[in-house]
Amino acid sequence: MRLQKECMYCGKPLTGRIDKKYCDPQCKSAYQYKTAQEQPERFYNKVDNQLKLNRRILKAYNKAGKATVRTSILRDEGFDPKFFTHYWKNKKGDVYLFVYEYGFLKKRENDNRKYVLIQWQDYMISS
Repeated sequence: MRLQKECMYCGKPLTGRIDKKYCDPQCKSAYQYKTAQEQPERFYNKVDNQLKLNRRILKAYNKAGKATVRTSILRDEGFDPKFFTHYWKNKKGDVYLFVYEYGFLKKRENDNRKYVLIQWQDYMISS
């Protein structure tokens, strides 16, 4: 004789298979989502989320392919310059950090900290 079990999410009595844990797929999905939310964010997810945010911000402020923006504006949006995917060094020796296809270079002009924003170009591969 089978012991009466309850759904792990909603608590309704279960019928059917002995090893059944949920009353329907929606309860199973809701339970797994709830338990995942209770776990601390994984390192990979933190990095991936910050890279996506950085890319979205750089794209928004660099519509023409090249722009100059104060660092405070980007940081207020959530931009973190420590998260980038690769770098490129130009012939002058400037090192641009890239978040996928959008790059930035830290500059200081008249005591103002700025980023020069650029987009990846094909000629950058050979340099």
